[in-house]
Amino acid sequence: MTSPAVILPGATLGVLGGGQLGRMFTVAAQTMGYRVVVMDPDPGSPAGALADIHIKADYRDAASLLYMGGLCDAVTTEFENVPATSLEMLAGHCFVAPSPRAVATAQDRLLEKTRAREAGCITAPFANIEDEGFLVHAWSTLEGPALLKTRRLGYDGKGQARVNTLDELVEAYERMGRVPCLLEGLLALDKEVSVVLARNGQGQIAFYPVAENQHRGGILDITIAPARITEAVAEQARSMAAHIVDELDYVGVMAVEFFLLQDGSLVFNEMAPRPHNSGHYTLDACLSDQFQQQVRALCGLPLADTRQLSPAVMVNILGNIWQPVPAWDRLLAHPGVQLHLYGKHEARPGRKMGHYTCLSPNLDDALALAMTTRCELGIGCETGH
Repeated sequence: MTSPAVILPGATLGVLGGGQLGRMFTVAAQTMGYRVVVMDPDPGSPAGALADIHIKADYRDAASLLYMGGLCDAVTTEFENVPATSLEMLAGHCFVAPSPRAVATAQDRLLEKTRAREAGCITAPFANIEDEGFLVHAWSTLEGPALLKTRRLGYDGKGQARVNTLDELVEAYERMGRVPCLLEGLLALDKEVSVVLARNGQGQIAFYPVAENQHRGGILDITIAPARITEAVAEQARSMAAHIVDELDYVGVMAVEFFLLQDGSLVFNEMAPRPHNSGHYTLDACLSDQFQQQVRALCGLPLADTRQLSPAVMVNILGNIWQPVPAWDRLLAHPGVQLHLYGKHEARPGRKMGHYTCLSPNLDDALALAMTTRCELGIGCETGH
């Protein structure tokens, strides 16, 4: 269904997925005066706990999708692995953004990198692996250490393995269940940066400041905003991201991740067709946050001002530190810290339970505060970030 001219407060918005991103979308939408319907099979869904209506059903359940489509004026998604066929079904009953085409592109690493190249981005060298018959050719194409990644369902370091020889490639491919994969050449990285942006149906694009990301164990650890890069690199990243969303005729919030190489070149890594962990700092540091923009883009409204009011460092909180309860008193003793917990009832290693943002007029001071508080919470005491 094509977008109406504008969807005003009082209308009902839907979100497929009930995790923390859906929860923060729900808060933003309700704050702006919208009703929210969440579809998520988990009865303990963090977003479902706050929504006006929580449809507890599988994302492929046709009757539930029909019910949701009848309730909502527009529907979005909080994660890229929602079935594109479900979005197509909903699109017959209400406006859906991002489009099923855009989500399907982000679900498949081969399509994603192909689209990025068509939009003028540089990518790491890669070879497609449809089945075991492609392994030898893929290895000979890249000639060296590489990363094997499943084409679908990989996130937070899952579904990938470093391989140094053809034998290791064969073994890793077996461990991954012989599913379609990409083999990517290793790059000499300086740092990873991300562009979080919003685009509405009128083609207006609003960028948040480019952020710098650091990972531990394949999961985002901290985001530094603004990134410690030159303005020329930041402008190049914004331009490449804009070409991608324009080529997809994208509506919504998107994060585009890039690798800045040691030689100064910028290489596309991946896109996320939704708000992103690296954009959480906008909740505390910017005039508008990424979830307000998600609402505005979905509803055909003009996009909000994205100015950053304070340097910020966002720190992820994983379930690893629940022993049994983190030292929130020590964390909140720091006046420059803003804490966000996601309402998840079970803490597990590697599970994102919340985040906090360290704010200071000086970026170095914000980073120092992040390092101090990480140590106090038991996240890690390493220095040198």
